[in-house]
Amino acid sequence: MVESMSTRSENGNLLADAVFEGGGVKGIGLVGALTAAEEKGYQWVNLAGTSAGAIVAALVASGYHSVELKQIMAELDYRLFKDTSLLDNVPFFGPLSSLIFEKGIYEGDYLESWIRGLLMKKGIKTFSDLIIEEFKDDEKYRFKLRVIASDISRGRMLVLPQDIAEYGIQPESLDVAAAVRMSMSIPFFFEPVKLVHKQTHQVNYVVDGGLLSNFPVWLFDTDGSEPSWPTFGFKLVEPDAGEPHKIRGLTSMLSALFSTMMEAHDALYIKDANYVRTIPIPTLGIKTTEFDITSDRSEALYQSGIQAANKFLADWNFAEYIDQYRRGNALVSRGNKLRSGYLKL
Repeated sequence: MVESMSTRSENGNLLADAVFEGGGVKGIGLVGALTAAEEKGYQWVNLAGTSAGAIVAALVASGYHSVELKQIMAELDYRLFKDTSLLDNVPFFGPLSSLIFEKGIYEGDYLESWIRGLLMKKGIKTFSDLIIEEFKDDEKYRFKLRVIASDISRGRMLVLPQDIAEYGIQPESLDVAAAVRMSMSIPFFFEPVKLVHKQTHQVNYVVDGGLLSNFPVWLFDTDGSEPSWPTFGFKLVEPDAGEPHKIRGLTSMLSALFSTMMEAHDALYIKDANYVRTIPIPTLGIKTTEFDITSDRSEALYQSGIQAANKFLADWNFAEYIDQYRRGNALVSRGNKLRSGYLKL
């Protein structure tokens, strides 16, 4: 790991932005990789994530460290995420009825209340609590956290909190847990979030951000500038990546459809400059909705993340990255805004 050119915080830590891919239960691997990076001395400025990556990003942005996240994940009963309504409990036809009338099998209420409780412990409720003072006048970087969701009514990707303004809502007033719930709304699995425009009262359905961008590693890039610190992408890699989807019926077809939508868009960006700053985390065959995951499999996935990050950071060279991929552009970086070369975090 080469430290030259990396701006440091007041406490001497190396600064970096982080973007976390979505993947449901597989997010345990993200925590492992985060642990290794923090042990190497990295401290996070801006964070972003989709779905499970949004959970990790939100908790880190609110002040949690990887050691705390490891404990939270170890104590969590993922089966509680599969919360049901009275309609779901109707014998034989409950899940199908819920899918037809509520547009999702599970409610998603437990997930939202769980993340809200964790955020409140750090004093975080709305995005107004996540404004970075040094960048408060910079629309691109003023919020410490970005969450990706998909508005299927309007057919577009949402980068929250900024894009919530299009619905007549002030970005600062957006509830952080609600934004994470939007990003976590796996189609057909969780009910979509109904987002009502404040003025027009139009109802829009919002689902998992992975539908349009599951790995927005490009999010904090600025054209025409050299970065003052790196952006690391934390990506979950399937053992059968690139293999054809086996479609045997409706369920497998829906699964293949969703996987294709999540993977196809971001595949355009995971090349060259983006690939070299991406930490690929093997998921060991663990499925997105494997909410009955055993403690042994959970620990193995966590260790997979640690090993992946250690391997990546052992070879990472920020100076070489700049020379090869960002040199030659006008230097108009965020570093010019820092006081005496330090960011107060």
